[in-house]
Amino acid sequence: MKPANASLKSEPLFDMDWEKIRADFPILNLKIDEKPLIYLDNAASSQMPQSVIDRLVRYQTTQHANINRAVHYLSEIATIEYHRARSTLQQFINAREDREVIFTSGTTDSINLVMHGYGRKFINSGDEIILTTLEHHSNIVPWQMLAEEKGATIRVVPINDNGELQIDAYEKLFNERTKFVGLIHVSNALGTINPVKKMIDFAHQHGVPVLIDGAQAAPHIPIDVQALDCDFYAFSAHKLCGPTGVGILYGKADLLEAMQPFKGGGDMIASVTFEKTIYNTIPHKFEAGTPPIAAAIGFGAAIDYLTAIGIERIAAYESTLLDYATDCLNEIPGVKIIGTATNKAAVLSFVIDGIHPHDIGTILNQDGIAVRTGHHCAQPVMQRFNIPATSRASFAFYNRKTEVDALVAGIKTVQKIFL
Repeated sequence: MKPANASLKSEPLFDMDWEKIRADFPILNLKIDEKPLIYLDNAASSQMPQSVIDRLVRYQTTQHANINRAVHYLSEIATIEYHRARSTLQQFINAREDREVIFTSGTTDSINLVMHGYGRKFINSGDEIILTTLEHHSNIVPWQMLAEEKGATIRVVPINDNGELQIDAYEKLFNERTKFVGLIHVSNALGTINPVKKMIDFAHQHGVPVLIDGAQAAPHIPIDVQALDCDFYAFSAHKLCGPTGVGILYGKADLLEAMQPFKGGGDMIASVTFEKTIYNTIPHKFEAGTPPIAAAIGFGAAIDYLTAIGIERIAAYESTLLDYATDCLNEIPGVKIIGTATNKAAVLSFVIDGIHPHDIGTILNQDGIAVRTGHHCAQPVMQRFNIPATSRASFAFYNRKTEVDALVAGIKTVQKIFL
């Protein structure tokens, strides 16, 4: 099937009918208390275009069966479509082989897979794991669990007042005990784009493997795992216009082959006796039980959709929205943007003097404006800036500058109510 909007690939960067693309998303026609939905919570989950919805319906109504289990027609079709989705993801991130792409339930599951499969096998007492202050809890807690179990130590890269990693401090953390690095590519709380290529190269000079949490990067910037030379890369479908409950872990084949399985049962086995189980080859070794077949196929359709538009075009358009919103918020007295890195993705976190972020979100919601409020599962970031929480507006390519204007008006309404 031809991807939606495939013809857009040949068009210039800004010569795009973004309103036509916006029309692909039926949920954006929704009204909240008779007011049009203004959806600015894309860092939590993006919306789904009609083509992906249709693909899910087509699978459920004409192709659904379990995979790798039978020779009947539906099973064969479902198996083909599932593995076709894997190949789509391989091409999207430029992995060398499709067997390096593992379907998981999402970024968190992918990180836990690496912790159990690699960490529990290769990290021992006295070893050190490097993380950063910017990490999402999903790339902190699993490593804390491992460190407690193994007697390992976690070292943390600090950030400056702009929300940027202090690379000199990162490099000084390395020693003979350093055995693993976990890095977020783009901060979900601040939007900071980290220099992960430089950080990966430095880690590799010390023989240390690197896991990249790409949950916020994959929707906004092109990902090339071979160019990055990362050892592991993880992200989720629901932030890329796809279904919830599915994501991928990319891993270099030699590392995946050396790792122990995370879960047992189902297709992750080659043979089982009560005396011994022989594990299947990758990627099957890490896909125990019935996988998220429909969601994976929907994930592939979402990647087709985004690829047809072009991630570079998406990044450029979202950058214009971020710049416009940044300028607008900087002009409002009493509003402070948290996270002012030079290199940012389309995330804008802010606080308003004297007003709690939850109150901000509540009032904005009355105008149909959906933003995220809280610590964004990044409490160390909030502690670094000595704040309990922020309000976060995060943009996608289907947002408009007029929606930024509505956000600005909503913030001014909040100030009138509370100040």
